[in-house]
Amino acid sequence: MFDAKGLPPKGVEENSVTAPTVVSLAPSATETLRALDATDSLAGVTHHCDADAPPVGGWLNPDYDVVDDCDPDVVLTADPLQREVRDRLRERGHRVAHVEPRTLGEVVESFVDVARAVGRERAGHDLAWRARSRIDRVRRLTRDRDRPTVYCEEWSDPPTAAGNWVPDAVRAAGGRYPFVPSGERSREVDRETVEDAAPDHVVLHVCGHGERSDPTAVTGRDWAVPAVERDAVHVLDDSLLNQPSPRLLDGVETLAARLHPDAVGRQS
Repeated sequence: MFDAKGLPPKGVEENSVTAPTVVSLAPSATETLRALDATDSLAGVTHHCDADAPPVGGWLNPDYDVVDDCDPDVVLTADPLQREVRDRLRERGHRVAHVEPRTLGEVVESFVDVARAVGRERAGHDLAWRARSRIDRVRRLTRDRDRPTVYCEEWSDPPTAAGNWVPDAVRAAGGRYPFVPSGERSREVDRETVEDAAPDHVVLHVCGHGERSDPTAVTGRDWAVPAVERDAVHVLDDSLLNQPSPRLLDGVETLAARLHPDAVGRQS
């Protein structure tokens, strides 16, 4: 029995005899399952997910017949861009657990929603508690430091400043982020906007590029910003900032180490 959001009621894990069969159509949900030690329940994932499970298509274009064949107890989706996928799945009779976190706090809360959907709510609360503890630790380490201005670019053609939870991640890591308010979608920025903000650091985390983003996408522009002049353009694996999963906690710690290496220490 699931609630109106497609989630099982609280306490289901104590009453469940067997773990539910799960199809994950969101890489963030798959990574959350990994942190919950629940990937053994996966019957299918997208091509974009890093998991040992049969592929069922793309993030926005899954093969619905293949999903049907998996006969899942629950399908996991995420982000407003997957609303149409969610709705089509429900029309086909599937129970769907859908989350749309917009801020860092909502990302952490979503761990509980995903965990509840797969019958591991207690583990989800534990994961969320550990996530908050990691964020609080970084905030303590950087609290008394100067706060450099940071520009995070999640797409380079056109230049796009990261939104959603990234502003919160930057602030938790001890930086300032004047480009997009917390919780708002990423937005295109022009040269004047970036130059006026005078970022001390530029972080490049282009969607779908992993660690392969080309820093010349920024350094090759005719932009007069301190970060380029002092060689403070950082390339991060895009999953560290773009993915609303436990990977984001790694991203906060990594970002803090780049902004305040003497306080936090070097991370990957």
